[in-house]
Amino acid sequence: MGGVEQTTVRTSIQDAWSSSVLPSLSELVRIPAVSQNFDPEWAEHGQLHAAVAHVRDWLNARKLPGARVEIVQLDGRSPLLLLDVPGTADAGTVLLYGHLDKQPPMGGWSAGLDPWEPVVRDGKLFGRGAADDGYAGYAATTAIEAVRAAGGTHSRCVVLLETGEESGSPDLPAYLEQLRDQLGAVNLVVCLDSGGNDYERLWLTTSLRGLVSLDVTVRVLESGQHSGLASGVVPSSFRVMRQLLDRVEDSTTGEILLPELNVRVPENRVAEARSSADAAPGAIRGAFPLVAGGRPVVADEAELVLNNSWRPTLSVIGAAGFPEPLDAGNVLRPYSTLTLSFRLPPTADASAALAAVQRALTTDVPYGAEVTLSRVEAQGGWNAPDLAPWLEATLDTVGDRVFGAPCGTIGLGGSIPFMGLLASTYPEAQFVITGALGQDSNAHVPDEWLHLDQAQRVTEAVAHILHAHATRNL
Repeated sequence: MGGVEQTTVRTSIQDAWSSSVLPSLSELVRIPAVSQNFDPEWAEHGQLHAAVAHVRDWLNARKLPGARVEIVQLDGRSPLLLLDVPGTADAGTVLLYGHLDKQPPMGGWSAGLDPWEPVVRDGKLFGRGAADDGYAGYAATTAIEAVRAAGGTHSRCVVLLETGEESGSPDLPAYLEQLRDQLGAVNLVVCLDSGGNDYERLWLTTSLRGLVSLDVTVRVLESGQHSGLASGVVPSSFRVMRQLLDRVEDSTTGEILLPELNVRVPENRVAEARSSADAAPGAIRGAFPLVAGGRPVVADEAELVLNNSWRPTLSVIGAAGFPEPLDAGNVLRPYSTLTLSFRLPPTADASAALAAVQRALTTDVPYGAEVTLSRVEAQGGWNAPDLAPWLEATLDTVGDRVFGAPCGTIGLGGSIPFMGLLASTYPEAQFVITGALGQDSNAHVPDEWLHLDQAQRVTEAVAHILHAHATRNL
């Protein structure tokens, strides 16, 4: 790998993970740093600040020569942590991204596990935020250290750890504007908030879906009424809701019916979906705990990949106005509220998609029912640029020497709002969106866990990529 000695890179990373990273990351798991959308009083509670302070102290203890560690906080916005490491080569700036905020804990964790108690079991670190993606700042910093330990070269590196990603990164545009001059000429972005279909190879994310999310409330009454007296006279708010949803989704196939939410899938992404499915047969179909006898929406795994990465979908992720079954009296309820989460194709216009959804849900409402929309959010997706020759060659070598298997590429069904923002801010930059997450890592749900060996291999891969970036023109 052209000047960076691999054995030393690997040994340095393994030593750092066992002696320093894992203990500190475990303590980070204990901090309930729930993202701002899930904790309106996040500033008063101070958990986001506690997470930032914890990682800052770890970074300071690393004593990287010339490095500067800084907490940045604009008024009223969630804090940001920066590590700025001078380069040993003048080849631009590498921005290494991660986040320290977490999804809510959720109930239903398995016996012996808890969202805020780190547990190492069978090579996995369990706990909320371990995989998504508290490990990222540790991995990025350890990769920089490993390059230096092995006598390699790296460009200036800025590790940026935000605290609002799980809320859609609402504060990042302001921070990017504030830090534009400080960040300088970014020509490589490394993001470790992703993963792939298995733990046998490095997976490169080539696209991310966008998002439209909103609460829709259908109200038919000022107050609940006896269902025996009112039904047949007053329409059910839930029936009106069903009719509205039929305007946006085919309930038989799941197809989204609004043109603004659909795009033509690029041919190279169709071919990539087939290659991804062939590289890890059964990984997509078997990734989720379907009930006995349950099956995915189609049998063809390449189609499942495309459904999950380039086709719009609707998930109903919340509801209000419904009593618990044991508390449900014979009442025609006055209203129904559903939280709708639309995942958009990477190249769809999120603003146009949102406008189309709003029109469909509020125009010519059956029976003149009252419809209100709230908590509205729209985020664009991201489609990767073509790989530069130096990066493509480096990924081939990393696949061979670090993983013993070719790198895989795949579109990710989730969203990382920061990537679209960075792509527009730094249009000439190369992107390495990867990570240690697998289909079964349980990000956002109970029993979240980090595959420790994969995290170390990803760290090793980043070290080699940093060296190759710095020496690409030599």
